[in-house]
Amino acid sequence: MTKIILATRTFREEFYQQINAIDPEYQVVVDDGQTTIPWSQVAVTVGWKTDWDAHLLTTDSNLKWVQAISAGVDTLPLAAFAQHQILVSNGSGIHAQSITDHLLALLFMENRGIFKAIQLQQQQKWAPSAIPYAKLADKRILIVGTGQIGQQLAKSLAFFGVQSFGINTSGHPVAGFTETYALNDLIPEARKADYIINILPLTEETTHIYDQAFFDQLKTSASFYNVGRGPSVDTKALANALQAKQLAFAALDVFEEEPLPSDDPLWSVENLLITPHISGHTPHFQKAFMAIFLENLDAFVKHDKLTKNEIDLSKGY
Repeated sequence: MTKIILATRTFREEFYQQINAIDPEYQVVVDDGQTTIPWSQVAVTVGWKTDWDAHLLTTDSNLKWVQAISAGVDTLPLAAFAQHQILVSNGSGIHAQSITDHLLALLFMENRGIFKAIQLQQQQKWAPSAIPYAKLADKRILIVGTGQIGQQLAKSLAFFGVQSFGINTSGHPVAGFTETYALNDLIPEARKADYIINILPLTEETTHIYDQAFFDQLKTSASFYNVGRGPSVDTKALANALQAKQLAFAALDVFEEEPLPSDDPLWSVENLLITPHISGHTPHFQKAFMAIFLENLDAFVKHDKLTKNEIDLSKGY
């Protein structure tokens, strides 16, 4: 019987051929809203849609594995997957270089005063003395989240002579970081940092971890960047802190509500850069994603297990 790989999007023909080469019993079906889905034959999904819950999270479902397209899986029904013993893997690592490039751009633009220069240009002002500048290697950078993205950022910063300090759940050492600390040490380490960069996954523990109490502890010269998950930040608390000059600058690529409403007060906060969830936009995405999926598919077909990026459903990452 044909086994269905149900996908939320299309991929190039070359990848369908590679799937067929691994096991010709598997056929990709894309849920485009018009195709009739043979739900009982769905064994694997690429991505997830909420209306699939009713069809695939049932006692008679044959779904065995969900391959998420993104690194974050907090929007997926993980508890239900665990209940039905469904394997889950994510796209972690695909976006590491793109997000690193995004963060490096922010760091260099801020250190060379480019954001201020743009403001002055809009005001048609020639004011070199008003443009701040600094040496990035002199700054203390705290990367909150030492997974693949955090490691790539630390590696890239080392090339420029910048030391990176990391935060992870237990404080275990990670290659590329000068020192690492446990999540419980976030506030004392953030107090010392010039830049705090959030790359954490969203869990119950990390929801609103950046709240008013957190921002109250930062140096007034510090900057905060979020390329992790929007709900990790209490947005109102951040806006208040920026407007009160409790910190110098923030750059947000993810938000509690997306798209960000046109009347949201964040748009008018002067010392805040807003980007519309673009830091992970990745050239050659299909090739990078399929490198993960095809390796996992081969292991799944042969051994009923995954070898890359499997999610621990008890932890959510």
